Amino acid sequence: MGRSYGFMEIVGVVAAIDALDIMCKTSEVRLLTWERKLGGRLVTLVIEGDVSAVKEALEAAKVLSLKVPVTVGIIANPHREIIRMLEKSASRFT
Repeated sequence: MGRSYGFMEIVGVVAAIDALDIMCKTSEVRLLTWERKLGGRLVTLVIEGDVSAVKEALEAAKVLSLKVPVTVGIIANPHREIIRMLEKSASRFT
């Protein structure tokens, strides 16, 4: 399958790290980038993988993470501008 992105917003850095750990252990996904908003209170995680792996990872994190996510979303087969935007965001951390 092609590339897809999964997004999760969750309250707190510790909860975000826990959710990311769950997602990476559940399926073949990797962290693409992350951002802290509202003084670090709200954390957005962006993961990358094939569609089924991203869905599985997000579902597991929704059920098992320390806190209930504020929101989750998936973009399957993203437009090249979405890919460019996310890769630019991710390059801040390399």
